[in-house]
Amino acid sequence: MTVEAHQGFAHAAGTGFGVPTGLGVSLMPLRHPYEAAMQARSLALATGHSVLAGFGPGGRSLQSAMRGSPYDSPLTAAEEYVTIVRRLLHGEALDFVGQYYHCKGALPPSPAPDIQVGLGVLRPGMARLAGRLADAAITWLTPASYLRETVIPALREGAEAAGRPIPRLVAMVPMALPVPDLDMAEIALASNGPHMTAPHYIDMLGRAGIDVTSSDPLVNARSLIKGGAFLAGETDELVGQIKGFWDVGVDEVVINLTGIANIRGPQAAMRQVKTITTVLSALEETR
Repeated sequence: MTVEAHQGFAHAAGTGFGVPTGLGVSLMPLRHPYEAAMQARSLALATGHSVLAGFGPGGRSLQSAMRGSPYDSPLTAAEEYVTIVRRLLHGEALDFVGQYYHCKGALPPSPAPDIQVGLGVLRPGMARLAGRLADAAITWLTPASYLRETVIPALREGAEAAGRPIPRLVAMVPMALPVPDLDMAEIALASNGPHMTAPHYIDMLGRAGIDVTSSDPLVNARSLIKGGAFLAGETDELVGQIKGFWDVGVDEVVINLTGIANIRGPQAAMRQVKTITTVLSALEETR
């Protein structure tokens, strides 16, 4: 909410750092799906590279704050939203009337790099929807074991029902290397404090066997670490945990150092990213 993601990436491209980008995820109540499609294509044109535009309904409190009331059915809202965005990006002229979203019109024709549409996934219902509709399922704070046992089977079920291949699975994974004078639970809390109080995350984590209902936030943060939702350890240990996500079938692991960035700033987070990716690069060469 500090720097809007599309604008941040476009600014970086303007300074010479145009790269393939992914947004995981933009919150649906913040913009109409027509504007979402326009923003995604604008980003692809500005960077000259592919874009994975991910969307999710957000929590009920955000929905109420932006819309006046929450979605009665987040699944229906997400289905309508993703359908409109995908069809607009495919060049269709729409006359779409849904329960939550209406769209009549088309994007002006313009060649652009590849744009894929992703859907934020936490629980089986959204995973099945992503399997039916999305180019990618994007998860956050989901342990590898939960992806293997719950999300991937639901993705496969949705894809098979639609007669299409299972979409790519992108896991955004919060993590950190040790910092001498910081408790790792403090870092996890700085990364994921709000998520541990959100009902949809509490439910998902409970399904994954992680209890975050203690009145002590640090106890909940330690539960995230113990349950594999927040990865922590020395470099080799952390890389081994990342490999665990690949082993269960994740196509892309997004290294997220929000906790370190929030406590020590972006340069400290960048140093950890460089350390982790250097070891991962060597591992990737042997895969």
